Amino acid sequence: MNWVRVMAVCTVLIVMPLTVLAQRVETPLDDGWRFVRQDVPAAKDTEFDDTGWQAVTLPHTFNAGDAGSGGDKARGETEGSYYRGPGWYRRMLDLTPEAGRRYVLNFDGAALVTELWVNGQSIGRHDGGYAAFRFDITPALKPGKNLIAVRVDNRRFPHIAPLTGDFIVFGGLYRKVSLISVPEAHISLGDHGGPGIYVTTKAIAPKAMIGVKTLLTNDRAAPVKATVSTRILDATGKVVAMGTTRHDLMAGQTLPVETALRIARARLWAGRADPYLYRVEVSVTANGRRDTVAAPLGIRTVAVDKTGTFRLNGKPYRIYGTNMQQPGRYGKGTAVSDAEIAEDMQIMDEMGVTALRLAHMQHPKKVYEEADRRGILITTEVPLVDEIDNSDAFRDTTVAQMRELVAQNYNHPSVATWGLGNELRVSSPQSNAVLAGLQATAKGMDPYRPTNYAHCCLDDNDAIANHSDTISYNRYFGWYWGEHADMGKWADDLHAKYPDRILGVSEYGAGASIKHQEDPPKRTVPQSYWHPEQYQALYHEANWRELNKRPYLWSNFIWLAFDFPSFRRNEGDRPAINDKGLVTEDRKVRKDAWYWYQANWSEAPMVHITSRRDTPKRAKFVTVKIYTNQPEVSLTFNGQRLSPKKPDDHIATWDIELIEGDNTVTATAGAVTDSVVWQWTARTGGL
Repeated sequence: MNWVRVMAVCTVLIVMPLTVLAQRVETPLDDGWRFVRQDVPAAKDTEFDDTGWQAVTLPHTFNAGDAGSGGDKARGETEGSYYRGPGWYRRMLDLTPEAGRRYVLNFDGAALVTELWVNGQSIGRHDGGYAAFRFDITPALKPGKNLIAVRVDNRRFPHIAPLTGDFIVFGGLYRKVSLISVPEAHISLGDHGGPGIYVTTKAIAPKAMIGVKTLLTNDRAAPVKATVSTRILDATGKVVAMGTTRHDLMAGQTLPVETALRIARARLWAGRADPYLYRVEVSVTANGRRDTVAAPLGIRTVAVDKTGTFRLNGKPYRIYGTNMQQPGRYGKGTAVSDAEIAEDMQIMDEMGVTALRLAHMQHPKKVYEEADRRGILITTEVPLVDEIDNSDAFRDTTVAQMRELVAQNYNHPSVATWGLGNELRVSSPQSNAVLAGLQATAKGMDPYRPTNYAHCCLDDNDAIANHSDTISYNRYFGWYWGEHADMGKWADDLHAKYPDRILGVSEYGAGASIKHQEDPPKRTVPQSYWHPEQYQALYHEANWRELNKRPYLWSNFIWLAFDFPSFRRNEGDRPAINDKGLVTEDRKVRKDAWYWYQANWSEAPMVHITSRRDTPKRAKFVTVKIYTNQPEVSLTFNGQRLSPKKPDDHIATWDIELIEGDNTVTATAGAVTDSVVWQWTARTGGL
């Protein structure tokens, strides 16, 4: 393969004939929908009257109102319930189809089974709840008004993962829908919901070698001659590499085209330190029409060696952060905006994470885009959770979800590993066959990234833990079982027994309610209704110390970033909530444990006084505990400055005696301060 030389700035302008126009048009279809939460088979028909239905704007889920429902504690109910069934969406599309063009409906995500009709004509069905998918609606269109009717069903289907899980399966068109129009000769829209181009960093030194595979599709009834132009632009828009090839496409053919480019003195995508992004633009021109697709390019390599060292661009890079459930908000479910997703990523960025595990399914594309630009590495997985069905159909649809995951997210430099699944509870020939199929699919589509599996609840060396390139474990020492120090002993024993296995921790965590305050806390029972915030903080202090001392663990992921609804839960301060988040579900409160990790991980100066919500105090003599990443911290108590202290492993403490009424405590570390006011009274408190 010949590498195309870098072009000088003055020679890279491509002057196209005036008759050639950019022809791809994407039109959002968020408005104008009507919805009903029931099964109405006649709704597919053009003459059906939907004027009594609810007017909705996408994204929309029909579980926004019942996702927080839970079991009645008084009746001893242990699980909540929410609607799982069909819902219908309808809208009119005013369009006059143009000859020589294709029209494709793009769904960014809908759960779990989606069926589409256009003008009463059945177009197709998609099985799976978390990936993008498309339908070519060209044959069904007519000039003028066109009826779009969509049936979405989030019931449990035995052939579709997930079959279960500690989360809500939100139903509806909970991600955006758009109409994509392209010339008949175009970059493929039929590649498992992906962009139709695959950008690969083949080498980073001495020159960056970039491979671009483009899938060309000719939907014409006759052959065409197509020109493919590929350009790499830097962050300022300057073209730094380009290449052009020409191809003959038969009628109905999809042809993969390889282009090899090189960049001298490339600026690498280096994680949080320098998440530099280039842009790849690929255009195909045929019969005077052009189709263009763009993708991000972060020039980098990822690998995990046998010592458990993750390497970014060949250099050791620590992987630590949190799990993130699919983005959602109280009262909205998963029908969230891009701005809300960006806020979530900002909160994690400020905490100092180097990586996130996206559990337990493919997340919205905005998450990956934010990770790219922030330099946060991602491990992302298919929704294979807890259970499998022994049918061939289940295996096939799960493998199809892996194809969608890889095709749609291949170009994101933030994606570091592909996840095969989470916590299968039964090891059987069928479960091992599913995992083997997922491993083969991921490696076949992408040999450049390692795979991972999150193991739990079976023997550490069970066969299902031996399919992926790396293996991570969900371990909750000091919460569901054991003591905090058991984390280190478990890891050392496993590493000694299997020294060549690449080990990580995919989940560890403890619940906490900001309404529950107890300082110092007693050991709590996970399934109880008392989850003091202070116990979560102590749990994370102890567990992180154990994990941080063990460099052979390739990754460490907290469970989890944000509280989220789960129908299984009936614990903490309310039912149907998993409260292990470091941040409350409404994003308004960062719990003390969030600041513990910020003190350990963030380079931005910080100081935080813990137990700030524990007021009025129950004791007159209390210990002030402060998290900071600064070398020295001082304390002012009711206007009196106390002697400064040097933190011990990011913690400094003072013992103080409260006075009657308000007590003001202020911590200062360099240029940053934090302050709390605690009340105490002899009538309600003690010594």
